[in-house]
Amino acid sequence: MADIDTTRLIVTGAVIAVGAIFPAISIGWIGSSAVKSIARNPEAASKVQTMAILAIAFAEAIAIYALVISLILKFVA
Repeated sequence: MADIDTTRLIVTGAVIAVGAIFPAISIGWIGSSAVKSIARNPEAASKVQTMAILAIAFAEAIAIYALVISLILKFVA
């Protein structure tokens, strides 16, 4: 049976890994969709770019939340 420090490190690594993988996938998907939209309608580039940057910021916030949770698990729990 693993001690509590080993378990804490494994859980911390899992939280930050999952918390980084899914936002990275979503940021790539948002960027790809934005480029495709701008290619189809170049006149709407400024509106699409603004919405894409906002969506990317929200997706990145999820990764930051995962980082905060993993740090809490590592140092507090």
